Amino acid sequence: MKIAVPKEIKNNENRVGLVPSGVRQLVQDGHEVFVQATAGEGIGISDDMYIEAGAKITPTLEDTFAAGEMIIKVKEPQPVEIALLKPHHILYTYLHLSADKELTQGLMDSGATCIAYETIQFPDGSLPLLVPMSEVAGRMATQVGAMCLQKDKGGKGLLLGGVPGVHRAKVTVIGCGIAGTNATKMAMGLGADVTCIDLNTKRLAEMDDLFDNRITTLFSNTQNIEEAVINSDLVIGAVLVPGAKAPKLVTKDMISKMENGSVVVDIAVDQGGCIETCKPTTHQNPTFEVDGVVHYCVANMPGAVPRTSTYALTNVTLKYARMIAKNGVEKSISADPALKLGVNIYKGELVYEQVARDLELPYTPLNPEKYL
Repeated sequence: MKIAVPKEIKNNENRVGLVPSGVRQLVQDGHEVFVQATAGEGIGISDDMYIEAGAKITPTLEDTFAAGEMIIKVKEPQPVEIALLKPHHILYTYLHLSADKELTQGLMDSGATCIAYETIQFPDGSLPLLVPMSEVAGRMATQVGAMCLQKDKGGKGLLLGGVPGVHRAKVTVIGCGIAGTNATKMAMGLGADVTCIDLNTKRLAEMDDLFDNRITTLFSNTQNIEEAVINSDLVIGAVLVPGAKAPKLVTKDMISKMENGSVVVDIAVDQGGCIETCKPTTHQNPTFEVDGVVHYCVANMPGAVPRTSTYALTNVTLKYARMIAKNGVEKSISADPALKLGVNIYKGELVYEQVARDLELPYTPLNPEKYL
């Protein structure tokens, strides 16, 4: 199979879909790999390093898409990229379609088959290709939240962990999945007073054990969320419903009751966000204020640490890239139920039911067997 890796063009996105070790493996498997010129320069990977691994360098975005059958990316395609997709293409990347009807319609119109990293799901409900970026985003959420609390960043001028004799900052983490757990680890490590909120009482018990009873755990309901948010200096939204829009758990009214200079970070913003006042921002202009509360809502947070993020991501995406390249989409998803759940659009048809429901678009059940 011919595999193409374009240079990411989203604002301040320096991650790349394949690193040289992945290229080398795919070439050893008998495939051709095309990498757009300077695709890896943002993380210190030169074109020569890709060439040494066996890749061919393509000069432009257009040339890269034209060369490949499978397109391996990191972020959802931008309009100029969607225009380059053809019915024979397999797009393998993060998509987050539930929050973007225009993107979804554009991909359907292209006729391509689109596989989303974030909806590949094991029988136990875990999301193996989302885990590394959730780990990064969770840790970053606390890091950027602590920075936004600084007075020069618009915050109330608090040090997250305080110092002896002075109150530490109060942090509330909503959602105790991978991202929320990693946000909590960082907040605890910095010495904050942390409250974690989740619907799953078993997970709350696990969090309590994990942090040796040094955090407060609360069951997720409107009253608990409201009381915790109003009394917090930093609120981190880390809610995930696989493949679906995030529920709005923190309302504008709750935000209005927070103290001026408080901070909210919504990790779920690429799925619509769980904080009502959040809207997607960029690394170039990451924050805005609502009712005196600083909002950090960058949709591609791990893009700020692209070297760590790229290697963490490609560690888990390569397995399925090799499978698809060897067997094609139909045989691969027939043999692997987890990968089948990753297919959001198949030959231009929307085959992921939750996305269809969220966006009120026509849904077609996925039946790869008829194409075998």
